[in-house]
Amino acid sequence: MKKYELTDEVNEYGLRRIKYLIDLPGINAGELGGWIESEKNLSQDGNAQVFGNAWVYGDARVYGDARVYGDAWVYGNAQVFGNAWVYGDARVFGNAQVFGNAWVYGDAWVYGDARVYGDAWVSKKTDYLTVSPIGSRNSTTTFFREEKGIAVVCGCFYGSLDDFTKRVIETHGDNRHAKMYLAAIELAKLQMETDK
Repeated sequence: MKKYELTDEVNEYGLRRIKYLIDLPGINAGELGGWIESEKNLSQDGNAQVFGNAWVYGDARVYGDARVYGDAWVYGNAQVFGNAWVYGDARVFGNAQVFGNAWVYGDAWVYGDARVYGDAWVSKKTDYLTVSPIGSRNSTTTFFREEKGIAVVCGCFYGSLDDFTKRVIETHGDNRHAKMYLAAIELAKLQMETDK
């Protein structure tokens, strides 16, 4: 059974308003939702929701139990899933991924190859930082704010800024990659206005 349908209401950009067909957490059957380009943007499975004046388009996908609402936009190849929420005037685009219990809200923009997850709280553009390419793998490292401080995602590493610093020193000693990562750590501290 489908949980929503596309209505005939189309906005100035060709996105269509959705109408929910079943009750979901915080949504009643018959309520209008947000705007999507096609059914590929919002999964018919799970409790994923797009409501308010939120837009999801392009190859972007919202699935799992994620919520996109308010005036938020998710587009490009972005993915919002798990229990993540994107709301307010937030933008998630490019190849960015927001998942886990992460919240992206306010006027925050998460984009590029950023991966924001765990218990992240990104409410403004300075609540996260991506550095790419960096390190021995020339990959993307993402720093973001959590309730406990700054968290880091780098390859398969996810943890606190202090744990990441220790791992960098253990893995790279004093080589070129260590110096680059340590400089990125200092940049993240400056970006997020913290001395942690």
